[in-house]
Amino acid sequence: MTQPQGAPEHAKKSILVITSQVVRGGISGRGLTFTLQRLGHDVWFLPTILLPWHPGHGKGTRIVSSSSDFAAIAGDLAQSAKLDGIGGIVSGYLGDADQAAAISQLVKAIKAVNPEVPYLCDPVMGDHFSASGGGLYIPEINAKAIRDELVPLADIVTPNAFELGWITDMEISSEPDALAAARALGNDRVLVTSSPALRRNAIANLLVTPNGAVAAEHAAIESPPHGTGDLMAGLYLANSLAGLTDEEALKRASASVFELVARSVKKGADELLFSEEQQSVVRAMALVTSRRVMEARARA
Repeated sequence: MTQPQGAPEHAKKSILVITSQVVRGGISGRGLTFTLQRLGHDVWFLPTILLPWHPGHGKGTRIVSSSSDFAAIAGDLAQSAKLDGIGGIVSGYLGDADQAAAISQLVKAIKAVNPEVPYLCDPVMGDHFSASGGGLYIPEINAKAIRDELVPLADIVTPNAFELGWITDMEISSEPDALAAARALGNDRVLVTSSPALRRNAIANLLVTPNGAVAAEHAAIESPPHGTGDLMAGLYLANSLAGLTDEEALKRASASVFELVARSVKKGADELLFSEEQQSVVRAMALVTSRRVMEARARA
């Protein structure tokens, strides 16, 4: 039957977001929710912790639900009659190691309804640039829960270079290192954010898939606001759900992140200006180059 002129298009599927929530700022759940809704997705948001702002802006109260309460609400969601409306899942920061088991059960419940729903695990645990000089910025027990319980379950994993090295226990100092570690991880798709770039003063996002590897590079921006990894993960997933190829989904996500960061820094903001510069999320004008990454063939 032909759709009547002017009739609304069928709504995009919902995306379940499981990560931290801040009161002020646009990192993590707040930025992800805004971005995905701006792109036309309804969002189910399950916070893992409540913070007043990003910890990089100063100390603040941390509110984490008890393990039993978090498991109970995740269990409620797992029994929802509307699970068939979910088209994608993103998990990020954990407030407590026990949350991993509840998240795992919720992901499995959604996949039992529709096995094709992609689960993206963003293993938010550390980086090379934290105030302490780099390393884990969550308790090691939380990082191990992400590594051991959530990463193996994921269809897509989006670690930064530090996180990839920590999870695989491999040194990441070059693009071949990142590629080898991503292959060792074994997930269907691994998107390495802030991967070593070939050009000087550049940032690379390396996507490793069963069909090969592709890197998208753009100029590095000094002192970028927090939240770029969360944004990159959400945009890549949304672009993939929209039917874009792996390379195009990567390029568009990289361009949006680069443009939003550049515009935010130009205005002197210490947070990503999601609302003010939302057009960068929808259709970025920034040019990002991409290239196929050659892989060494294993000997027979």
